[in-house]
Amino acid sequence: MSEAPALLVIGAHPDDCEITAGGVAALTAARGGRVLHVALTNGDKGHQTLSGAKLATMRRSEALAAAAACGAEAIVLDNHDGELLPTLEHRYELIRILREFRPDLVLFPRPWDYHPDHRYTSQLAQDALYMVRVPSVCPYVERLETDPVAMYVSDQFQKPYPFQADVVIDIGPVLEQKLEAMGSHISQVYEWLPFVNSNMSLSDVPDDPAGRRAFLRNQWERRLRRDADRFRSQLIAAYGAERGAKVAYAEAFEVCELGAPLTPLLRERFFPF
Repeated sequence: MSEAPALLVIGAHPDDCEITAGGVAALTAARGGRVLHVALTNGDKGHQTLSGAKLATMRRSEALAAAAACGAEAIVLDNHDGELLPTLEHRYELIRILREFRPDLVLFPRPWDYHPDHRYTSQLAQDALYMVRVPSVCPYVERLETDPVAMYVSDQFQKPYPFQADVVIDIGPVLEQKLEAMGSHISQVYEWLPFVNSNMSLSDVPDDPAGRRAFLRNQWERRLRRDADRFRSQLIAAYGAERGAKVAYAEAFEVCELGAPLTPLLRERFFPF
């Protein structure tokens, strides 16, 4: 098997990396690859009763535990939730992270989304990726010699064009790790998301640990099954008719043209699952 890549996952909030790419992160780490999750905001607004420093501290702790469940490390930047802007300061911050970590593959949101932090995370990632090889930008951190491959994580948005999966991965072998990672975001999966989502409520969340884990599994297995069914033809093309038809849980990614081309050799190196 080829050498595992260094994988950098960029999200707007402390739970975004595990939601969008926790499975591929766990698969990459299991092969010995370095994996880093970066949240561009501290999540200090994402709760119905908590906010400020107390919530930011809680969410950073949750992010570290969630990343560890995937075999990854995590960085949570101290920018306010809901206030992220594509400034030069934030771009340089991300350029320094990219240069210090030196990833082979970078995953991040597409530039259209319901949340402004998600949109600006995409803008910042794209702007930083364009500049990582320019010596005079952030000159005290050694530039990258080559561009990493850049890919978008999946979403449901249809305009200006729907997400187009270039790679779809069976994450069934690491489903339990992904669920463990998601369950580490206690303030989100058991408190904020049930409060803010119209299809569930706080009264749906059990109090006991076993009941909560069953609740979490029900919510996220349905989402991951939906993605597997949505990209069934790509799964069959990648894994063959027999296995592809049976894949139950999947994550999908779309190539961003601002990175290096995803050649057949790199595809095999990054995604030999």
